[in-house]
Amino acid sequence: MLNKILPVAVSAVALAALSACGSGSAAAPGSSGAAAGGDAIVMGFAQVGAESGWRTANTKNVQESAKTAGIELKFSDAQQKQENQIKAIRSYIQQKVDVIAFSPVVETGWDTVLLEAKRANIPVILTDRAVDSEDKTLYKTFLGSDFVLEGKKAGEWLVENSKGESAVNVVELQGTTGAAPAIDRKEGFAEAIKAAPQIKVIASQTGDFTRSGGKQVMEAFLKSNPDIDVVYAHNDDMGLGAIEAIEAAGKVPGKDIKIITVDAVHDGMQALADGKISYIVECSPLLGDQLMDLAKKVVAGESVPERVVTEETTFTQEQAKTALPQRKY
Repeated sequence: MLNKILPVAVSAVALAALSACGSGSAAAPGSSGAAAGGDAIVMGFAQVGAESGWRTANTKNVQESAKTAGIELKFSDAQQKQENQIKAIRSYIQQKVDVIAFSPVVETGWDTVLLEAKRANIPVILTDRAVDSEDKTLYKTFLGSDFVLEGKKAGEWLVENSKGESAVNVVELQGTTGAAPAIDRKEGFAEAIKAAPQIKVIASQTGDFTRSGGKQVMEAFLKSNPDIDVVYAHNDDMGLGAIEAIEAAGKVPGKDIKIITVDAVHDGMQALADGKISYIVECSPLLGDQLMDLAKKVVAGESVPERVVTEETTFTQEQAKTALPQRKY
């Protein structure tokens, strides 16, 4: 009798063990079982790349915040290529992560892959950059800065600091073509300088958000436009590249040519404190804690705002000197 009972008991234990190991398979499609089984949430994060000091700080902050929040992070670097991000998102869908977060390389061309995530019941959070889609149900929320406002702040400072001048020639170092911050920062700046007809953008070209790109474009601007008064760079790294080009041309950045940038990363703030950059509009990369909080809510099925705007400020030279010692990035 005992011989008959033992195999049955062992089989029951084995089945229970198998059931526990595969608990994720009983969860909703697209879920690793975090919401239902109490396991750690798994997030697939598709980053733009490492094109700037801002992006590097953003990546580090997301990784640290995930660890603190107890969220398992699957990370990919798209190297500024949309096709790489789409491939990464599809991989996360196949892996049945609990939530996908990504910062889109460009605004358009996401509907198909986001629909795939939606059909797999995997919520998507946009971070830092938005997408241009009529279907707002393809993602749960967008966490990031108001890029148009950033451009306006840059333009408003220039308007205020150009009063009484008869002509102000501006060259613009744009971000990656098609990227939300490049489009919006250009729009906001253009809107702000309408109030001062003496301010004219005489040249505008992409530097792809990189220091080397900013330097290369600025070198070309200096050769073709001898009378440049102001550089408006869509991020600090391009502004820092412009400083190199200006100095190589025998001019003094901050004096002969004023420089306005966006981001407020450490190298940019140091250049501002040194007087080489004239004004910086902050765009904080420290989105990790907010992102993890939103991830936990959407995985739990809680409602979240469609738009979460980060709080940011601006910096003059004296303000940069004060802020630098405590700067986290």
